[in-house]
Amino acid sequence: MSRTTDRRGGRGHAPRVVVVDDSPFMRGLIADLLDDAGVAVVGEAGDGAEALEVVAETRPDVVTMDVEMPGMGGLEAVERIMAETPTPILMLSAHTDDGAAVTFEALERGAVDFFAKPGGEVSAGVSREADRLVAAVRSVADADLDAATRDGAAADVEADAGGSAGPSTPSRDLTDPVTVVIGASTGGPNAVERVLASLPMADCRVLIVQHMPEAFTSRFADRLDGVSAYDVREATDGERIGAGEALVARGGNHLEVGSYRAGRLRVKLTEDDSRSVTPAVDVTMESAAGTVSDPLVGVILTGMGSDGSIGIRAMADAGARTIAQSEDTCVIYGMPKRAVATGVIDAVHDLDDVAGAIFDGGAA
Repeated sequence: MSRTTDRRGGRGHAPRVVVVDDSPFMRGLIADLLDDAGVAVVGEAGDGAEALEVVAETRPDVVTMDVEMPGMGGLEAVERIMAETPTPILMLSAHTDDGAAVTFEALERGAVDFFAKPGGEVSAGVSREADRLVAAVRSVADADLDAATRDGAAADVEADAGGSAGPSTPSRDLTDPVTVVIGASTGGPNAVERVLASLPMADCRVLIVQHMPEAFTSRFADRLDGVSAYDVREATDGERIGAGEALVARGGNHLEVGSYRAGRLRVKLTEDDSRSVTPAVDVTMESAAGTVSDPLVGVILTGMGSDGSIGIRAMADAGARTIAQSEDTCVIYGMPKRAVATGVIDAVHDLDDVAGAIFDGGAA
């Protein structure tokens, strides 16, 4: 059964949340964790149909949505909520390959972000990661839903037009090899996909750091490979990449540029628990700045927090061209805002202009 309360939050206050899960125990656990952190749980639902009613009644700031439920499941519920009562949605996703596939479909249908369930289930593992869950809820509550849905609608139009940008992406003749490092977090999967799908094939190698756990980054790389002209794969330790190739940082590891010779990068995977996020954009950008001798481009896309601000400064100090996504097109204007605040960003662009900007302004 559904449950509603009269608690009210609002922007600038504790987010108001509806918890959707078919397990009463799990709903209670998640609600207790959020309540303990001062996040107002204003409703609960046991399936997608109930979720539609509760969301329409309570008008929350965030919905946490399970995927597998009897009757109307999470995917259909996401689509219906976004059509009927647009609300930022945080998916609760199994930490498995199948869970990753469903999660990316949910993001396509309008979900803002996801929380990977420890061990594949919401259980005592969530209690151990309560801080991360609460941070994810607060981040999604601050999402610019207009930007998120506008990006999704544009992607649908492109797909309906037969527009996978990959095979038809024009090539660019460059004097020197170019290394591009792209960093993103909340709202990033769709944003990175749009940038790479529009990126011209060139004497270019691309490193992508998306805040994402292990078991999701491999699936993310596969998706990027399918929409772009680049050969995209999840990074492995010691791997080399050359022109026309891209690597996605593996979840649970940092991606560093170990060496650079004759236009080819060799990367290494490292661990560093002192960083606030893993993989960290700062790690990849700093290592690229210290290793790559040919032209560099650093790009900071939508995301929560300050990761990338140190790295983008290091890249600028090394002579790189630096780009940040505009506030108007960010789902979360956190990482780009911090990057712009460093004073080293050369250009700020709307999301759909970022790919073209990578090769403009004398970077190549």
